[in-house]
Amino acid sequence: MRLHDDLQILTAGYSVHRKPFHMSNDDGLGHFLIRLQTAGRCRSRINGQLELLEPGDLLLFAPEEPYELKIEAEQNQSGEFTVDSADYHIFLSGAWVERWWQETKRPQKFKVTLSEGLVGAFRQIMMEQRRISNPSPEIAGYYLKILCLDIDRNLQEHQVLSPQSYLAHRIKNYIEENASSPFKLEDVASHVGISVSRAVFLFKQAFGTSIIQYTLEVRINMARERIIYSPLSLEHVAESSGFPNYNYFHRLFRKRYGMSPKEFRQRARSSG
Repeated sequence: MRLHDDLQILTAGYSVHRKPFHMSNDDGLGHFLIRLQTAGRCRSRINGQLELLEPGDLLLFAPEEPYELKIEAEQNQSGEFTVDSADYHIFLSGAWVERWWQETKRPQKFKVTLSEGLVGAFRQIMMEQRRISNPSPEIAGYYLKILCLDIDRNLQEHQVLSPQSYLAHRIKNYIEENASSPFKLEDVASHVGISVSRAVFLFKQAFGTSIIQYTLEVRINMARERIIYSPLSLEHVAESSGFPNYNYFHRLFRKRYGMSPKEFRQRARSSG
C-alpha cells in the first residue's frame, strides 16, 4: 500500500481472463473501485441487473455498494462463444477520493474513450505500485488524481455530443468493442445505420483519423498490453487482437515500436 497525503492506492492491476470467473459480495468491497474493461466481454451487476461489459466500459463502485463480476463465455463478433475478458482495476480509499466521489453524481457504469492518455494513466499507476524500491511513492497518487479528472472529462464530453458527433462516437465504440475480431467497413456503417462513405466522413471529421487507422491503433495497443501482461504466445496475441496473421502484426508492431514483439516482451519484463 502506498500513501499520498489523504489518498491510499491499495492495489492496482491488469487482469486477462481465459477461464470462467465469478465473484460476488452483497456487502460491498470495503474500498472504492475503478475498473476499466479493455478487451473482451463480461458482466457486472448494475442496479440489481447483470449488465454486459465491453471495451471502454468503466465501473465506479463505492465501498458499501454490492458488487458482482461474472466472466463466462460470451458471443464475439464472429458468432463464437469464448471466454475473453481483460481489464485494469484500482482499489483505493482515503479522504481525497471520498471528496471526489461526492462532488458529482456519476453512474456506476458508463462508456469512456480508450485513449492512450486514459489507458496510460491506469498503466502508470500499476507500474508505480509494482516498484519494489520507490523513492517517490507520491507519483502514483498524482497519476490517480489525473485519472479521476480524465474520467470526469470523458463523462462530460459524452453528455454534450451533437447528432453527427454521436454517430462518430458510436462508430468509435464499435471499433473498440470489436477490435479483437475481424470486421469490414460495411459492418461498422451498418451498426450505426448509415452508408460507408458517410461513416468514413463523420469519423474523419470528428477524430482526424480514418476508421482503418484507428482500428489498427486500438489493435496495436491491445496487443501491447497482452504482450507485457499476459502469458499468451505472440502468435496468439496477434490473433486475439484482431490481426489476420502474425507476419502482418509483426511488421506493424516493429514499425510502431522499432523492435519485434519478442524483443519488446523481453525488454518490458526485464525492466519490470
